[in-house]
Amino acid sequence: MILPVVAYGDPVLRKKAVDITSEHPQIKEILDNMWETMYNASGVGLAAPQVGMPIRLFLVDTTPFSEDPDLSPEEAKELNGFKKTFINAEILEENGEEWAFNEGCLSIPNVREDVFRQEEIVIRYLDENFKEHTETYSGLIARVIQHEYDHIEGVLFTDKISSLKKRLIKGKLSNISKGKTNVDYRMRFPEVKGRR
Repeated sequence: MILPVVAYGDPVLRKKAVDITSEHPQIKEILDNMWETMYNASGVGLAAPQVGMPIRLFLVDTTPFSEDPDLSPEEAKELNGFKKTFINAEILEENGEEWAFNEGCLSIPNVREDVFRQEEIVIRYLDENFKEHTETYSGLIARVIQHEYDHIEGVLFTDKISSLKKRLIKGKLSNISKGKTNVDYRMRFPEVKGRR
């Protein structure tokens, strides 16, 4: 089932999400719905708070990035088919040079800004079978993970841009909360009552 994506301004996007156990109600169904919702919205990642659930769960599929002609064949191969579920994730380390990349977010449609993040991460998480992993990622995969991880920490990519840029997009963000934006996927807007 395709779930509505929660728009900027909803308090759930600012909550630090909580850990879950394998006994979490309907976890398989939640995961299936989240994958379907993400693909329907052409996303490369989706965190549970973005569909209204303040739990430490996010999905990543970097395959769409693999078609970028500027990538080396090695990078494209790494991104193609990188699809993972992250439950109760914890970033243990962030290393390397900070680099900028133009980021967007399904909860903040039609807004894109350059965000600086570190090159490499070490992350501990549980997969969809609640098996624990500790892995190291770099480049675009690390970035997508960092972006989704921020969601379960109650942080948005717009928090990481300069105060000048924040002022420049303030009106756009306010309009998104009010539902004054064009999107081709289901959304739930905090300042719109009863409209889906």
